[in-house]
Amino acid sequence: MSSLLGASAGFGSAELDVSPRSVTPGRQRWDVKLVLGRPRTAEILAAALRRIPGITEARANPVTGGVLVRHDARVRATDVGWLVRRAVTLVAEDPTGAGRPAPARPVAAAAPRADRGLVVRPVLAVGGGVAAGIALIKGSALSRQLVAVGGVAALTTAVLRKAWRRTVDASQEAAGPGVERHPLVEIVGPHRRRLYGAVALSVACQASEMALGTFLGWTGLVLIKGQAAPLVRLGLTTASAQLLGLAGLMTAACAAVAGLSYASNLQWRRLGQDIEHDWRNRTYAHVQHLELRHLEGERTTRIAGALTDDVRQLGTFFATSANDLLQLGTSLALLVPLFLLLAPQIAWIAFLPIPVIAWLSFHYQDKVAADYAVSGEHRARLHSQLVNTLEAGATVKSFCTEDYEAERIDVLSGEVQDSSRRTDRSTIRHAEIVRVCTTGSMAGTLLIGGRAVLDGSLPFEVFSPLIGLPQMVLLRMNRLGGIVDQYQRTITAYDRVQRLRALPAETDGTGGPLDAEKARGEIVLDSVTFAYPDRPPALEDLSLTISAGQVTALVGATGSGKTTIAKLLMRFQNADIGSVLLDGRDVRELSRHDLRHAIGFVAQDPFLFDGTVADNIRYGSFGASDEAVTEAAMKAEAHTFVATLPDGYDTVIGERGAALSGGQRQRIALARAILKDAPVVILDEATSAVDNETEAAIQRALRVFAADRTVLIIAHRLSTVRHADRIYVMDKGGVVAEQGTHDELLAQHGLYASLWQLQAGEPAA
Repeated sequence: MSSLLGASAGFGSAELDVSPRSVTPGRQRWDVKLVLGRPRTAEILAAALRRIPGITEARANPVTGGVLVRHDARVRATDVGWLVRRAVTLVAEDPTGAGRPAPARPVAAAAPRADRGLVVRPVLAVGGGVAAGIALIKGSALSRQLVAVGGVAALTTAVLRKAWRRTVDASQEAAGPGVERHPLVEIVGPHRRRLYGAVALSVACQASEMALGTFLGWTGLVLIKGQAAPLVRLGLTTASAQLLGLAGLMTAACAAVAGLSYASNLQWRRLGQDIEHDWRNRTYAHVQHLELRHLEGERTTRIAGALTDDVRQLGTFFATSANDLLQLGTSLALLVPLFLLLAPQIAWIAFLPIPVIAWLSFHYQDKVAADYAVSGEHRARLHSQLVNTLEAGATVKSFCTEDYEAERIDVLSGEVQDSSRRTDRSTIRHAEIVRVCTTGSMAGTLLIGGRAVLDGSLPFEVFSPLIGLPQMVLLRMNRLGGIVDQYQRTITAYDRVQRLRALPAETDGTGGPLDAEKARGEIVLDSVTFAYPDRPPALEDLSLTISAGQVTALVGATGSGKTTIAKLLMRFQNADIGSVLLDGRDVRELSRHDLRHAIGFVAQDPFLFDGTVADNIRYGSFGASDEAVTEAAMKAEAHTFVATLPDGYDTVIGERGAALSGGQRQRIALARAILKDAPVVILDEATSAVDNETEAAIQRALRVFAADRTVLIIAHRLSTVRHADRIYVMDKGGVVAEQGTHDELLAQHGLYASLWQLQAGEPAA
């Protein structure tokens, strides 16, 4: 109790809230409010979790408040929550990490921050020197105004520097240790040349726009006083000559603004498209090489969301908001020196809202980070439920649960609505506060500048052209809320994409290549033990041999490890203990590509793509001729029904082969494996969901296809494997209970004989 009181002394009880976001075997995500906006606390919490035996990885993100924990079989899934809550409590008691060793920060990581400090300090020094020089030139009466301008600049720099550091810390948590670059720099990646071109065009466009505003101010000055002094120095002495000259200048400026605006917007949009295309391709390529255990542990809709919505957000920010932010920065970079030189009396009030609005914007960003994460999670859950319900249309209708599913969607949609409303309230409140600040500054500039004109300290010729320029900048400051809003969405999307890219890819073997054409196909399991995360062993000290060139069958109860053997052979999983050998070579030493090229695989529920019959048979053997496709279909006894389809082999079969029956899908999948012509073929429950006629057709196809190749049949139906050369009867716990031919096993009157009697309805001889 005392420890909890000590924790609550430093943090509120709400900040100690810990709730699960997603739980999958070996990996869990938690929402921890304690780490929100606290990079150091997030780092300490992650380090504390990593020191726990069995925790293989832990990362905490101060932007989203998310904590990722990966663990092995030593830690039960039900214990992870207790460990996370305990670690949060300990960190709350000692938020500085003084009571425990903190993880060492890489030496290289400190350099960029020092560089940023070295960059900021000279800027402040130069700015201070300029202000001091102007004070000496203009006189001491302006000292207070210049000090105020310096204070505004210092406050703005401090706010921006703190925000930059915080986002860099957040990106380091997302990308892993040793990364110190800002997320936006990571997102741009290799497209910096296009970024530089877009920046140059935007800067030139903004300079042209401000020049146009100056010309408009001079025009008003000519109309009011009959002349503009700067134009007199250019030789335009009469009002008509000045108006004609200004008309020409404004025409040129308008043309420049239009052309540069078109070119810059086009460049920014192309940059956004390049970023989206590049990130989607690279992320999808990484997803394709993920270990199957990680891919199966993720929601398909979550991965699809990262590859579509999140990647699109990365490009959208640069296509729109980045340009707005650059224009705002360019305006300030041009206006601040101009006001310091020409009208220092009103510079401080003109730019006073800048640090205030910047602080409000970044403070708002921190406050809504968790709301955006929660809203994104709710949207992912809603999308997942929508997809699952639509795919399960037949099941829903057969159980008359349409209203029940509609209520579930209504609840999830309500959660999305509530979280979106919270975020919208914060967004609108921030935008209105920004509006009040900018409006107040505009009014103050007019008031103070007007008084300066009246008392003669500020010439009207100077004040008139300048008065409209800050309005352009301050009106653009209204967009800052939207920019920060898009920035936060982009950082959150970047975090989700990086989490997906952080999943480990499959490792390749270190041995020599495997020639599939020369493979004999002998398979040996040598004392193999394997367990899925948080489950008892699926295989335990299993040894068996699958002879080359023969048909071997695995039968037995559900959960006896039959499919696990196939996964180990395909290297979808790796054995914990022991080894799996192909032709005497450990499969872990072989190239995954070579290994899988040598094995044909037909699953219980084969996946067919939305395309033609020929495309699905040719999948993986894309160079096969039409004659080879037809021959494979004939061997799989699929040609007869394919010929009856409306367009034959060119018939489009829909998503997952929805236009075909289960038996037809199985025969097309078998034709695909036959066309691959691999020396080893695995049939995993390939006849479990087909009728007797289809089963007989598949058996006939296998008798022809199995000649001179190794065939491993995993089946519940014993009639499918009765002609196998060797049958292994698996029992629960992943052990071999019996082995032999069909007749030998019947003669043993054991487990196989009892299963045969149950299925065939006839006693063993």
